[in-house]
Amino acid sequence: MARVSTKHPDFDLPGSSKITGRKSTITGLFLTSITPCIEPTDAEIREALEILGMKTGYCVCAYCGDRRTEWDHLRAIVKDRKPTGYITEIANLVPACGKCNQSKGNKPWREWIKSTARHAPANRNVVDLEQRIERLAAYEKWREPCKLDYEAVLGEEHWKSHMSHLQSVLDLLSLAEKHAEICRQLLAHASPRRGQ
Repeated sequence: MARVSTKHPDFDLPGSSKITGRKSTITGLFLTSITPCIEPTDAEIREALEILGMKTGYCVCAYCGDRRTEWDHLRAIVKDRKPTGYITEIANLVPACGKCNQSKGNKPWREWIKSTARHAPANRNVVDLEQRIERLAAYEKWREPCKLDYEAVLGEEHWKSHMSHLQSVLDLLSLAEKHAEICRQLLAHASPRRGQ
């Protein structure tokens, strides 16, 4: 996180990182770590690319058209610290670039793609945006994605145990952040300052 310097318009002093700033990342990891992944067949991949207006060997970001670096979950698999029930499978994955994937996060793709979010296609003036939206809408209708009730499938004991482990890690992050603040203050007082 950058702090804008009042001394020079071309300089942003990097701020201190917060350990607790990773709570949502860790929560996501805890839930995606148990999310089922189904490997698609070559035929499914070809069909998916065809719906998105692409061919094998020419796979680009479905959102903006830049070079594909990964496949993104079209429908989020984690939202509000809970699994949505969607899993990792071809019916819920589209080729994406890192910028779009990071910018979209767990937001609904229709809402995000036309938003002013950083790196959202509309905000980057993607020329063929309406065509991309039409293809994504067709893709969304292509197949019914699998949706699981994690708690019901796992049973109360396994679900509560997994979520208890998550809470223990989050509590430890909070404790570590309190200690880091003490350390930051001690180090700041010991740091050399100009003019001294």
